[in-house]
Amino acid sequence: MSTPSRIVFIAGRASHGSGAHEHPAGCALLADLLNTHVDGVEVIVHQGWPQDSNIFKNAAAVVVYSDGGAGHLIIPHLDEVTQLMKQGVGLAMLHYAVEVPKGDPGNRFLEWIGGYFETHLSVNPHWTAEFTSFPGHPITQGLEPFSLDDEWYYHMRFCENMQGVTPVLSAIAPASTLERPDGPHSGNPHVRKSVANKEPQHLGWCVEREDGGRGFGFTGGHFHSNWAHEQLRKFMLNAIAWTAKVQVPVGGISTPAPTPDELDSYLHS
Repeated sequence: MSTPSRIVFIAGRASHGSGAHEHPAGCALLADLLNTHVDGVEVIVHQGWPQDSNIFKNAAAVVVYSDGGAGHLIIPHLDEVTQLMKQGVGLAMLHYAVEVPKGDPGNRFLEWIGGYFETHLSVNPHWTAEFTSFPGHPITQGLEPFSLDDEWYYHMRFCENMQGVTPVLSAIAPASTLERPDGPHSGNPHVRKSVANKEPQHLGWCVEREDGGRGFGFTGGHFHSNWAHEQLRKFMLNAIAWTAKVQVPVGGISTPAPTPDELDSYLHS
């Protein structure tokens, strides 16, 4: 019997009051779904960055769902993560975890996952994104068009000319997403020009790195209740499996929708 693919979730603390940025609850839910419905995986959740690096031993992928910015929990561990990347470990960053400061952290994210939220370039509005079509990719298998209200960050800093980056979830951002004045997270001339030109904004993307590992970035995931949405759940589980080099079924990873009570139970566990 083959050894299961080990996936390590790193959960930041819950930070926005009930129902939003519920990182421990979201990680626990996604881990349970993967362990229950995907053969050949062993998924664990660790609260905060592990002091014992043995947790990463034989990991196929690491998934970080946490707050970001200057206080991103990965920043003190960039060199440790670089060593994991050299071993071909997959890396996924969800929601606020895609934001790190410009400079060394941002440059490493470009190498590891192909893009990141750069202040004064990217923005973080709440809006209903409409996903009308998807590229052919294992992450998008089984997806049907959908729309969803979330805090969809967009206009990421990507590798130059999108070199090596594959967008897998994109939408046209309406002008209403830029009603706030310019600021580090709210608007800037670059994003205003992009939206005026109706350029697709890439809200989920992936890379296959030269070290053999895979990277994935996703800007949604603000609301805990959104994990009840079938298409979002399928997209996320497909993406995590792909990042860990686990084969995604032709129809994608299908799971029963958690009930409101089930979702709530993760908030209090």
